[in-house]
Amino acid sequence: MTTLARWRAHQLQEQGKGVQEQRPHLASHCHNLRKAEKFRMQVIREIAKKVAQIQNAGLGEFRIRDLNDDINKLLREKGHWEVRVKELGGQDYSQVGPKMLDHEGREVPGNKGYKYFGAAKDLPGVRELFEQEPPAPQRKTRAELMKDIDADYYGYRDDGILVPLDMEEERKAIEKAVLAWEERQDGQATELQQGSEPMEEIHVSEVEEAGGKLRFIAHVPVPSQKEIEEAIVERKKQEILNRYASKSLQEETKQLLGI
Repeated sequence: MTTLARWRAHQLQEQGKGVQEQRPHLASHCHNLRKAEKFRMQVIREIAKKVAQIQNAGLGEFRIRDLNDDINKLLREKGHWEVRVKELGGQDYSQVGPKMLDHEGREVPGNKGYKYFGAAKDLPGVRELFEQEPPAPQRKTRAELMKDIDADYYGYRDDGILVPLDMEEERKAIEKAVLAWEERQDGQATELQQGSEPMEEIHVSEVEEAGGKLRFIAHVPVPSQKEIEEAIVERKKQEILNRYASKSLQEETKQLLGI
């Protein structure tokens, strides 16, 4: 069979058949679209053959590294032929070509364009590159955050639903705050009434909506801040007299102070 094969090959060579045309070193040296397509397919077949070979981890580290380098060189050459095909009026393979070869290997971080295939991904020094932690996501700047703030964010495009709801919640919050304030002031109000003329209780039970805002309505005269301060001063004076002065001295002091 070997002799027969040699004889057949010699016969085809004499007839001008079976002789593979030498692929140009540079794609730009080819000026025929049909030949450019043929050379591109040759490169793809060589890539597929070497990708199948590199799956064997028993080839040894040096052989695997050589195969991986060859595959990356062929991938670059394939890109050159696709560009040449497009220049000669052929199909644009960057848009419609198959992407399987792009996903066969994993691109090493920090070295854009170089890919690892098959057993090459488990080589010493390569595995560690892929095990690196991904970088933390970059924080957005203030300008980038402000891009998402528009009229909807501030409620300017409200259809009349949010404003009444906001006003109702605001009214409830104010009433709750007033009740809490009254509870805290109960003790202080009682002490002030003991040391001065009794004050009428202030009721803030009604809330009137005016001009889109909420305001309180008091039905009794409300003492001013100055009157409250004077009442506190008088109470302090009385406490000092009760603590440090005798009854007779207290009476004389009251007459002098006009208490």
